[in-house]
Formats: sequence, C-alpha cells, structure tokens
Amino acid sequence: MPNLAKLPTWADKTHIHAVVETPRGSHCKLEYDPKHRAFTLAKPLLAGLTYPYDWGFIPSTAAEDGDPLDVLMIHDAATYPGLILRCKPIGVLEVLQITEGEKERNDRVFAVPDRSPFEGDLQDVRRLPARAVEELEKFFEATDALEDKKLEFLGWRGPTHAVKTIKRLSR
Repeated sequence: MPNLAKLPTWADKTHIHAVVETPRGSHCKLEYDPKHRAFTLAKPLLAGLTYPYDWGFIPSTAAEDGDPLDVLMIHDAATYPGLILRCKPIGVLEVLQITEGEKERNDRVFAVPDRSPFEGDLQDVRRLPARAVEELEKFFEATDALEDKKLEFLGWRGPTHAVKTIKRLSR
C-alpha cells in the first residue's frame, strides 16, 4: 500500500484529495498509521454513537496538532478505510482543543466528494440547517467524551477560508 499521508493535497485547482479513515456508520475511530501503512483502532466511540459521514484526512498537510488536517466528507455513499475521494472544500469548523490545560487548534475541514449528488447543492457548510450544525458539534464533543479533552468551537467559516487553511497547512 502506498503511503497515503504523502499523496498530493490537491487533485486539481478546486478539488482536494481526502483519505477516508473512518467510514460513515462506524462505531469506532480508525486512523492511518503512515509508518505501518495500515489503519489502526484509535478508540471506540460511546455506546450508540456512530460517525455521521466519512472522516479522514487531507494528505500532505500538517495541522497545528502535528497530524494531517482533519476532514469530514459529507455524502451518502458507503465507503471503506483507504478510499481516496476527490472533494470540494465547503468550509471549516475552527476548534480549540483543551487537553490537560494545554490549548491547541484542531480545526475540521468539511468537503463534498465530486461524484456526490450533494456537490451541486451544498457549496458552503454555513448553509447547513441549524439542527445539522448543532448535531455535528455535539458529535465532535461526544467523540472526545471519554478522554480528558474539551472542545471550544470558535466558528464556522466558508469555502474560501477552508481553501486558505488547506493551502497554509500544505507541505
């Protein structure tokens, strides 16, 4: 298997590559280990909690926490770990993560795969219904509930900011 973390960030001028780590519906968080070039169990989720959409990373990026930039891919397809999707960035949720008193940015990019029926309709994450925004924030809080982490949501930003963030954090 190739080192998925070193794939190009950009598929073309408007689409990024996004690597699925944890598929929609999963009851546990998986993460890609570039050293072993395999997926490992990061943690189980709380009972009854599942990923609402595919979760993964944007290759050849380095976020403030040292990991590749996180991405949530909004679409309805059933996928699997290691799938590479061409996606259009539609926004970013800016997040401050507090662990044992230490503060660190851990933003989440939102993207729509180019072959998704949502691509034409969902251009900006800020246009999600208020209930969907609230559910996503609660989901992110719940995924860290069993750890000594607290999340502070700094704001939802649109596609232009997402593209700037990706470009700034690309290696």
